[in-house]
Amino acid sequence: MSSATPAPTPRVRRLPLTGVLRLGRPSDIWFKPALSSVVSVAPPNLTLLALGRLDLAMYTMAGSLCALYAHNKPYAARARALVWVVLGMIAGLAVALVTASLTTNAVVLVTVGAALAAVQKGLCDATRIGPPGNVVLTFISSASLFAPQTLGQVPGHLALAATAGVWAWLVGMAPALVRPYGPERRATAQALNATAAYASVNGDARARAAAAAAVHAAWQALLATGARTAPRRALEHLVVRAEVALAAPADADPELLRTWARELRGRGPVPQTDAPTDAVAELLGVDAELAAPARPLWTRLGPLTPLMLRTALGCALAGYASLALGVGRPYWALVTAASLYQANITLTWGRGVQRVVGNLAGVLVFAAVVPLAHAHPAALVLCCLAFNFGAEALIGRNYWLGSVCVTPMALLITEFARTQRPGELITERVVDTLVGALVGLVAAAVVTNRRATDRIEEALAAVERARERAARLLAEPAPAPGALRSAHRALAAALVDLRATVDAASGEWWQRALPQERVVLAERSGHRTLAATVRRRESHSRPTEVRRTGGKTEGVRG
Repeated sequence: MSSATPAPTPRVRRLPLTGVLRLGRPSDIWFKPALSSVVSVAPPNLTLLALGRLDLAMYTMAGSLCALYAHNKPYAARARALVWVVLGMIAGLAVALVTASLTTNAVVLVTVGAALAAVQKGLCDATRIGPPGNVVLTFISSASLFAPQTLGQVPGHLALAATAGVWAWLVGMAPALVRPYGPERRATAQALNATAAYASVNGDARARAAAAAAVHAAWQALLATGARTAPRRALEHLVVRAEVALAAPADADPELLRTWARELRGRGPVPQTDAPTDAVAELLGVDAELAAPARPLWTRLGPLTPLMLRTALGCALAGYASLALGVGRPYWALVTAASLYQANITLTWGRGVQRVVGNLAGVLVFAAVVPLAHAHPAALVLCCLAFNFGAEALIGRNYWLGSVCVTPMALLITEFARTQRPGELITERVVDTLVGALVGLVAAAVVTNRRATDRIEEALAAVERARERAARLLAEPAPAPGALRSAHRALAAALVDLRATVDAASGEWWQRALPQERVVLAERSGHRTLAATVRRRESHSRPTEVRRTGGKTEGVRG
C-alpha cells in the first residue's frame, strides 16, 4: 500500500533465517483456548482414569480438542463452527478407524493419512476456521490409522469421540453466559487500536494495511450473525469511527480511539457515539449484506489446489520415508509434514524451522518429566493436562515455543495404552521430526504455486469492480439507503483480499514477475475512494461526539 514505485520481485526468493524464532506478544485471549482445552480434556480423561480405561483416551481427546477452535468468532457463529469442527473430527476419525480395521498395510495407511491431511488442510483454509487449523484434525486421524482396531469397535470409539465433542461444544459456548459480546468487542477494540496506530504514524503503508485488515475483521465479526441488538449497533458505530480515522488519519484523535478500545476490553458498557448515518440507511445497508448469499465452498477450494497437493505429496513421502527407515510410528513424520504448509514457501520454511526447534526441545522436556509420569496413571493424566495448557498458552508467542509443550504431550498420550521405553520414543520422534520436515519442505519446493500470479489478477479485477461501484454511487446525488455503506465495505474487503493475495504470492520462491506497479496503483486509488465514501457519509451525518454524564461514558451493556 505504499505510494512508492516497488522494486522488481526476484524470481527466486531467499528463504530467511533471522526472525523465525523471535517471540511475539501473547494473544489478548491466550488464556481462553488454554483453559478451554484443560476443561474440555480433563473430565473425560479423569473419568477413564477412574474406570481404569485410559487406553480409550485417544478417542475422547478427539472430541475434547475441538474446544480449541473458533475462539475469535461471535457466539452465534461459534456455535455453528464448532458443530462443523466436531463433525469433521468424527468424520476423519471414522475414515481412519474403518481403514485401520480393514488393513494393516503401512503403505496403505500412510496413503490414506496423506489424503485425509490434504482434505483437512483444504477445508480448514477454505472455511477460515482459524487456529489450530488442520494440524489437530490430522494428528488425531493419522494416529488412529495406526491404532489396532476391529470393525465392531468402531461405533463405540466414535461414540466416545462424539460425547467428548458435545462436551467441547458446551465448553466453547460457556463464556457467552458471562460476556455475550466478547468476541465482537475484542474485534472492535483491535480495529480502534490499529487505526490509532496508523493515525500516529500517518503515511506508513504497513500500518495502513494492518488497520484496514483490522477494520475489515471487525465488520466480519459484526456481520457474522443477523441479530442486530443495541450493543452490536453501538459497536458498529465505533467501527465506523475507526473507518473515519483510517480515511483521514491527520484529523483523528489516536488517544480517543485508544480510550474507546480500553473501555471495550473491560466489562463496562459499550461507548456510544451518535449514529454517523440515519438509522434506516444503517439497517438497510447491513441487512443487504446479511442477505447476500455466501460464496460456494467449491469456489474457495479451487485456489487452494496447489496447497492441498503439496500437503498430500509431502505427507505421503514423509510417511514412506519413515517406513523405509524402520520407524514404528510413521504418522509422526506425516503430521510433521502436514503442520508445515502455510500460504507460501517462505512461511512454510519458517514453520519448518520452528517445528524442528520446538520438537527437539520438547523431547528433552519429555525426558525430564517421564519418570514423574510413570509414577502413577494420575500423574500421567495431570502432566498431559499441564502440557495441554502450556501449549495453548505459549503457541501464540511463536509456534516453536508452543511445540515445546505439544511434543511431550503427544509422547505422553502414547503412554495411555501402555508404558513404553522413553529412549525408543525419543529416538523415533527425533527421526520422524527431521524426516517429516525435510521431505515436507522438498515437496513444497517441488509443487510450486504457479497460479499465485493469476490470483493477483483476479484480486485486482475485484478491487476495480468494487471501486467502480463505489465511484458510481458517489456520483449520484442521493444513493439508495445503505448502498454507499455496503459499497464501502465491499471495496475494503477487496483491498484486504488483494493485499493478502500479494503477500502470499510474494512468498513463493519461484514465480512469474508480480504486477507490483498495478497493485500499488489499485491500492492507492481504492483507498482514495474509501476515504471519499467516508467523507460523503460524514457530510450527511450529525457531528459525532462521545456523550458523557458525570465523567462516565454512556453506553450499552454487552
